[in-house]
Order: sequence, then structure tokens, then C-alpha cells
Amino acid sequence: MTDAALDVAGLSHAFGPRKVLSDVAFRVRPGDFTVLLGLNGAGKTTLFALVTRLFHSRSGTIAVFGHDIRRDSSAALARMGVVFQQSTLDLDLTVAQNMAYHGALHGMPLRLARERGAAELERSGLAARAKDRARLLSGGQRRRVELARALIHQPGLLLLDEPTVGLDIESRRGLLAHVRGLCAERGLAVLWATHLIDEADERARVIVLHKGVVLADGPVPEVVAASGASDLRGAFDALTAAKP
Repeated sequence: MTDAALDVAGLSHAFGPRKVLSDVAFRVRPGDFTVLLGLNGAGKTTLFALVTRLFHSRSGTIAVFGHDIRRDSSAALARMGVVFQQSTLDLDLTVAQNMAYHGALHGMPLRLARERGAAELERSGLAARAKDRARLLSGGQRRRVELARALIHQPGLLLLDEPTVGLDIESRRGLLAHVRGLCAERGLAVLWATHLIDEADERARVIVLHKGVVLADGPVPEVVAASGASDLRGAFDALTAAKP
């Protein structure tokens, strides 16, 4: 067993002749807020698809709390919650029904799913919208419902793929603050994929992924110092310019 919530080692992936990921390796530990930072096309979504078993990995290993994603996929998937880039809410169901349905997919009794769903909606500030159809919510509110839904089965690892795309500045800030709070309060391990540099602050760990290759991995101040830049934007530019 390992102390890592997510342990990725030697992971490569290609679509035909086009290599998308090359020997990717990193760890995310409980309580970590780790930002997977990369431009569009860097391989972030492919990496998430491999970790969540949407794609099959043929080289390298992926383990979630010590459970290998290929050999013990049920146990690995049970320990993670996921918010995908594209919304997966059923817009014709109510918020509460979306929550209960997700609980059922995880084998939870309806009563327990309703109780946990209500508790997560309360923490997200959306308890008053539980009976509303999802299509009536704003973009920011839908994202918060998806986050609450991803937590209903009490995972130890939370994956978010470009979760703030399409959100206004205030909604982005609110979602970031809420997820950072989950790390602090629950010891949740978070992997937050984004192309927005300002979503990785001084307290975060950052993994810079560029053209399928990890160029840097560590606390933001260390990555900045190692690059010789004055801030993360400068460090990112320096790292990616060195690998055209």
C-alpha cells in the first residue's frame, strides 16, 4: 500500500501514430490541492480518461489508494469522485434526483443517497434548489451540483477537468474556494486540471504538462524558483518555450 491517493508512473498513450502522453509520472497525496496545468491539447483530458478508466492504459501504472486501476478497477473507482469538463447532469431531472441517481450508481440505498445528497447540497449552498430542474440553474450552480454529486459516495480523491470553463469570475473564485476548503477540512486529495494559470496559487502543488510530457512537478514557489522566473506565468512560459 502507498500513502498516495493517486500514483501515476510510466504512463504513455497514443491514438494511432500520434503520441499524446509520454512517460507521465506523479503522485497526489491526501490533503493536496494539485493543479494539472497545461495548454489545450497538452493531454490533460486524455490523462483523466485513463485515470477514470474511460480509456484503457496499455503502458505504465495508475493506482488509487494502492488499488491498481486495471487489476482492481472497482475498488479504485469507488475511491474517486469526478467532475468532467462537459456537464453530465440530466437537465430534465431535479437537482435532488440527479444526486440520488448518482448514489444509486454507486450502490447506495435510496434513503442514504438522499441524506448524503441533501447534506452535500447544504454545504454547497444549494439546498434551496434541490427541487428545481437542473436546467433552471446557472452555469456556476450546475458546476456546484456536479461537485456535490461527485462527493456523495465520500471519495478520498477528487478529479476536476477544466471545471471553471464558461463560468464568470465570481463563480470561478467560489468554486476554487470551496474545493480548497474540502482539502483542508476533509483531507481530500484533489487533482484540478486547467489551462488558467491564476487557478494555481502559492499554496498549490503544480504539475506542468506540455505536449504529453511533465515538465515540472512541485509546490508553486519551488517550480517558480527552479525556472528562474518571478512568478508562475513566467515559469510556465520558460518551461514550455524550452520544449517547443
